[in-house]
Amino acid sequence: MQDEMSGQGVVDPEVAVGSEVEPINETSPVQAELEQVKGERDQLLDRLARLQAEFDNARKREAKERADSRDYTVSNTVEPFLGVMDNFQLALKANGTAEQLRSGVELILKQMEDALKGLNVQAVETVGAQFDPRIHEVLEEIRRGYKIREKLLRPALVRIAANPDQVTD
Repeated sequence: MQDEMSGQGVVDPEVAVGSEVEPINETSPVQAELEQVKGERDQLLDRLARLQAEFDNARKREAKERADSRDYTVSNTVEPFLGVMDNFQLALKANGTAEQLRSGVELILKQMEDALKGLNVQAVETVGAQFDPRIHEVLEEIRRGYKIREKLLRPALVRIAANPDQVTD
């Protein structure tokens, strides 16, 4: 009781310090900022994981679409030739005359040409056409040609075809 009379009684530590001490359940600004940064980091890591999964799925989808496209192209290219193969097999099993066999092979050849035309493949016309080294074939090399880098030292001497209209001396 003497403490009460003298005014120096037992003092509650929270009351004694007053506003200088922060309550234990509140966080400091540094801790709050740290928690905020951790939350942002977790969101960014989650976003990164989602983007990686999305990219992986897109890569797998693109590879599957590419394979499907290749298969579709190959099947559309091969399909016209399956009938040609069937007809060759029938021709091999046939017991007809040589003339019937020849007629059948001519029909198969026509079917093959039609299949190639469907793929925009065209035969190179050579009879009566002027020689074009980009599309015609050299029959024989008589003398080899040489060049240094891009400068021609000596052209090659080749046989390309016999021209019956050519006048010889």
